[in-house]
Amino acid sequence: MPDARRFQVGITGDFRAEAALSLEPVLEEVFGPLPFVAYRFMEPAAEVSPAQIAELDAVISLRPRFTAATFAGAGRLAVVARWGVGYDMIDVPACTQADVLLAITTDAVRKPVAEAIITLLLALAKRLPAKERLVRNGHWEVKGAIPGLGLAGKTVGSVGLGNIASEMFRLLNPFDLGRRLAYDPYIAPVHAAALRVDLVDLPTLFAESDFVTINCPLNDETRGLVDARLLNLMKPTAYLINTARGPIVNERDLIAALQAGRIAGAGLDVFEQEPLPLDSPLLQLDNVILAPHALAWTDDMYRGSGLGVCDNVLTVLRGEVPKYTVNRDVIARPTFQAKLRALRERWMQLTGQ
Repeated sequence: MPDARRFQVGITGDFRAEAALSLEPVLEEVFGPLPFVAYRFMEPAAEVSPAQIAELDAVISLRPRFTAATFAGAGRLAVVARWGVGYDMIDVPACTQADVLLAITTDAVRKPVAEAIITLLLALAKRLPAKERLVRNGHWEVKGAIPGLGLAGKTVGSVGLGNIASEMFRLLNPFDLGRRLAYDPYIAPVHAAALRVDLVDLPTLFAESDFVTINCPLNDETRGLVDARLLNLMKPTAYLINTARGPIVNERDLIAALQAGRIAGAGLDVFEQEPLPLDSPLLQLDNVILAPHALAWTDDMYRGSGLGVCDNVLTVLRGEVPKYTVNRDVIARPTFQAKLRALRERWMQLTGQ
């Protein structure tokens, strides 16, 4: 089939460095049998340019920024399919204004990220890094001086009670927790009740939790939300876990709290600056577990996210709306509806369906 008639899908170039071995087989599996879909990798760039998207119907994206300037070339583009759930690198209002739908792969990351949170929680509770150092340094005789924590009766709090936090609480069911707390002004009380979670304000959550987990998106409302004021409310025996986005936590304030022993420790998979600078004080602290924003990157997350982004692309190319659309206000725009109708007609012409 001539390329001029085919749907054109661009893949951001950073996949080749970070996730190529997982994404390319899924692309071939899903798009390979469809002669009316052509896909290609774009040149790597920190910010996607208008020229890169000018001839595309869809983009599958990992990390690069999409700004208002990017969407100056979006006359044809109908969907940005984000591999994952975070979208702080995408200017959502500009996306909507350009009649481009933004979709995420919620189902693929919900359980892997929840498992990552619990991995950090258990490693901190059992003081795994300190005990590993005992073995490596030959100090078995002092192992009794480093007791861990049991989870029975402990309080776990979550900033946010969306899909990932909900899954985290479900996975924690066998551990006989004491209280489950969450702060989320947008969640329905009936949802919290079904999870046996008490909705509380932020000061209460930080003051009463033995483990505080961060499970909210990064936006203007949450940037720098967790600062010295909240950290100083935590118990000296409590731990902070962040697998969401680094800038939600004021890193300087967190480092100060850890250095002073005002909290027991932290488990961090995300940071204000990534990669984490080699001169960061976090690297010198024994009461912190660090991971490279990849703790949830498992075989099932790779495949699930790959299948999810491909499905989101095909859904839009059929002239339909994906389940996990971020900017749902774009759907009612007459100009976006015109894009969907054109795609639907093209799909029918190319597939005979």
